[in-house]
Amino acid sequence: MSGTELVFLRDAYLRELDAHVITTDEGRIALDQTIFYPTGGGQPHDTGTIEGTPVTDVRKDGDLVWHTLDGDIPAEGATVHCVVDWERRHALMRTHTALHVLCGVIWNQWGKAVTGGNMEPLEARMDFEFDPLPEGFGADVEELVNAALVADHPIEVSFLPRAEAVLDEDLIRTKVNLIPESVQEIRVVDIVGLDKQADGGTHVHSTAEVGRIQVVKTESKGKGNKRIRLKVTDT
Repeated sequence: MSGTELVFLRDAYLRELDAHVITTDEGRIALDQTIFYPTGGGQPHDTGTIEGTPVTDVRKDGDLVWHTLDGDIPAEGATVHCVVDWERRHALMRTHTALHVLCGVIWNQWGKAVTGGNMEPLEARMDFEFDPLPEGFGADVEELVNAALVADHPIEVSFLPRAEAVLDEDLIRTKVNLIPESVQEIRVVDIVGLDKQADGGTHVHSTAEVGRIQVVKTESKGKGNKRIRLKVTDT
């Protein structure tokens, strides 16, 4: 049995796709290719429909991506039409890119690395290794991030051989060595001139497409770990 091709890795803007059902299992199906992002890396799964039936969960297990459906399950071998919920997908793309801009700004301004994060459409949290946060940090980082968004940095996605990626000084802080050895091609998301990370999520084409961010809260999550909560807005 072959695996599922992750079409969204190369084209996050593709909204519809025909795919073949590889196998089925108790209310879910695995496809030969998919536009649905599976939960992972702090980014929640996409929703939408397959053959008009709502997709309620998407999970990656080994080489297969499983799509849980709220309704009839297509038969193995069937050709199905997939439609992603574009409003949700695009909101997550904007949010994920905003977090990368935040990472770039904090790294370039304060030299602090990210320690964790999570997102929902148009809101997110991210933790950094501050201890303590600088005075006036929330307002300062909001201003710097929004200036970077307005600057309209292009965003480029590329794929590097693992041996080349581990030698890229710009990728060292994203700990490529922690990516499983079985992954021999590293996907790189480059916000040109600002941030470059090994990343498997979906992103917009340029920072201006994000809109603006608001830092709604900063909080301590223990020594050397501070959390930033933000919202993404249109203006």
